[in-house]
Amino acid sequence: MLDVNYIRENTELVKKKVATKNYDPDLVDKLLDIDEKRRALLGEVDELRQQRNVAAKDRDVEKGKEVKQKLEELEPKLKKVEEEFKYYLVQIPNLPADGVPIGKGEEDNKILREVGEKPNFDFTPKDHLELAENLDLLDFEAGSRVTGSGFYYLKNEAVILEVALIRYALDFLQAKGFIPVTTPDIAREKYYTGTGYLPKGPEAQTYQIEGTDLGLIATAEITLAGFHEGHMLDPKSLPEKFAGYSHCFRMEAGSYGKYSKGLYRVHQFSKVEMFAFCKPDDSAKIHSEFLANEEEFFQSLGVPFRAIESCTGDLGAQAAKKIDLEAWMPGREGYGEVTSTSNTTDYQAQNFNIKFKSEKDTEFVHTVNGTIVATSRAIVAILENFQQADGSIKIPEVLQKYTGFSEIKKK
Repeated sequence: MLDVNYIRENTELVKKKVATKNYDPDLVDKLLDIDEKRRALLGEVDELRQQRNVAAKDRDVEKGKEVKQKLEELEPKLKKVEEEFKYYLVQIPNLPADGVPIGKGEEDNKILREVGEKPNFDFTPKDHLELAENLDLLDFEAGSRVTGSGFYYLKNEAVILEVALIRYALDFLQAKGFIPVTTPDIAREKYYTGTGYLPKGPEAQTYQIEGTDLGLIATAEITLAGFHEGHMLDPKSLPEKFAGYSHCFRMEAGSYGKYSKGLYRVHQFSKVEMFAFCKPDDSAKIHSEFLANEEEFFQSLGVPFRAIESCTGDLGAQAAKKIDLEAWMPGREGYGEVTSTSNTTDYQAQNFNIKFKSEKDTEFVHTVNGTIVATSRAIVAILENFQQADGSIKIPEVLQKYTGFSEIKKK
């Protein structure tokens, strides 16, 4: 969340930047109206509590009763106003960084560069779903029957390929100083809202567990962001970088009409996520490092891709700046997103009260996140880019020591 003091002091700037993210700037006015009522009530309640303490010290029973009655009237009002205040504060997104392209949606995103050569087939290429069915790698019918639409079984070499991608990603990041971790696959609701993922409403992605405040995580960003909740971090330990391996679950609400064939848009997949806690002055540099890691990783696989900078309207609630990689996918004759990296500045740290002691004062850390690999979409890119005329699939050389085989052939 944003610092309410900053919002008070920079109201018009906040409203302007909130609007570029397609959020209603009136939310800011509503928040400040509630904030004014909250501060007035806080002042009254604090004054009455002091009077209560004085009355108790002086053994003034009548005054104590009078103050108690007033507090019984005001404290429930204060509680209600505090809840309204928190509601509106959470609704206000992180502000886009200076220099982020202004735009309404993904059509206004900026192509930064294209990397790698697209395969030049001397045959008509198949999409990953047809390739996987021919090679007995995937079963959506069984997944749909057992769980529901959008779930699947990986089979045979596809299982080994997924594990190889995970192991390669962890080795890749560990060599760069990241701490490998596995995270819980469920989290409390406050960790969704605290990272900027709203578990309710039209854009909800969360499978909630009935009768609890728990939900299945959409990304390890959620559980990693909460790892240091309430901690005062040693500045000498920063930046602290994690490579988080988890399963991810997404309802894909609001994705109607988007490309969703096969593994491209599913409700469950595995992912290795980069996440950093860092000093404010370092977050832009680390964001660039995360992007460089993603590009190096997909270059090492031999998958052609392009880097896309998100415009203000496509940033989401938590990101101040975001850049995606889109891999070339011959089966769709176009690009498809495979990774994303975001600088979320102190938006998440303020929610979780994660600080460090700087030379000047106590400050909130910044957080940066980025996907190194989401296995479902990486498998799409590999199957389609490395397919052969006979329907077999070559395995990228860097993965062969993990798979133990160099190609997938029809059985």
